[in-house]
Amino acid sequence: MAHPNQTTVTARREATRARILIAAMEVFAEKGFHGSSVEDICERAGFTRGAFYSNFAALDDLVTQLYEQHARRLSARVQSLSAREDLAPEQILAAVLDIWSETPASQDQWYLLQVEFTLYAIRNKEVGRSWAHQQSKVRADLASLVQRVAARHGMRLSVTPQEFVRLAQAIYQGGMSQRLLEPASLAAGSLERRFLPLVLAAVTVE
Repeated sequence: MAHPNQTTVTARREATRARILIAAMEVFAEKGFHGSSVEDICERAGFTRGAFYSNFAALDDLVTQLYEQHARRLSARVQSLSAREDLAPEQILAAVLDIWSETPASQDQWYLLQVEFTLYAIRNKEVGRSWAHQQSKVRADLASLVQRVAARHGMRLSVTPQEFVRLAQAIYQGGMSQRLLEPASLAAGSLERRFLPLVLAAVTVE
């Protein structure tokens, strides 16, 4: 059994981490990953650098933790969705897009942070391994959902569930980038919601 003092210290530590993560998301949304500093985040959270470094190794560790929180939320929603037997495959696909759009900050800010950090992770192999591992867990949850839905509805796909998820993510991310570049020409979610059902139909074997 944990000593009462240990429980207090653990609760205080978790509260500190939570405040730093919230502050980090706010600062990243305003300045981007490369434009933010530990000092910026500490000032926003009301803590010292010591408090930061006692909880996180560096800014990239902070982003990874933010994504892990995000991934846990996604996983919980996907698991709940997978239990629904009343939804057609197209409805489940639309629901997954809704889940992807639910982020701790605005959808645009979260997407831009992920893109910026992905470029950083590509150039930094150690960070890249951690980042790829986090994203692979999200893809695994979604691939399991695809597999269960296909089996429930007697569907056969010409691609693996993992390949379909990668393709769906590519369309989603591509749609986001094009919409952010041309906001007057494209409505939010318009490309992915139009084309992903067509892709699903294309890879479904009669």
